[in-house]
Amino acid sequence: MTENVRLSAGDAAPGFTLPTDTGESLSLSDLRGRKVVLYAYPAAMTPGCTKQACDFRDSLASLQAAGYEVVGISPDKPAKLATFRERDAITFPLVSDEDKSVLTAYGAFGEKQLYGKTVTGVIRSTFVIDENGAVERALYNVKATGHVAKLRRDLGLD
Repeated sequence: MTENVRLSAGDAAPGFTLPTDTGESLSLSDLRGRKVVLYAYPAAMTPGCTKQACDFRDSLASLQAAGYEVVGISPDKPAKLATFRERDAITFPLVSDEDKSVLTAYGAFGEKQLYGKTVTGVIRSTFVIDENGAVERALYNVKATGHVAKLRRDLGLD
């Protein structure tokens, strides 16, 4: 079993430029000067990922008021992300990492346990990146349900 790279607080967040759900591209450097919550999820429009995206959507105003931008990342094609955004009224950027290179750089793609089996896939993870591009928090194997509320508490937003 290969060990996944894991980021820790203080590490430089790996840079990226990826296509978004709107067909434009988004670079991490575009968000410099703002705090970023980058969350990795396995697949758009699946029940857990929908719940998580809607939780972030519903918390977006308070996260933004506290200076955080939210970005979702998955290996889905931009067209599927656009459908997801429209279906669930997602109000933050969704970026497509089809070759999984950015997910891998963040330690959010690799071997994981799924229903007791070892599989390779996206590891549901959340990264809080500071205004200078350093990782403040790297949370791996987070739950789809209840994670946003826990993150808000951890960030002192509740």
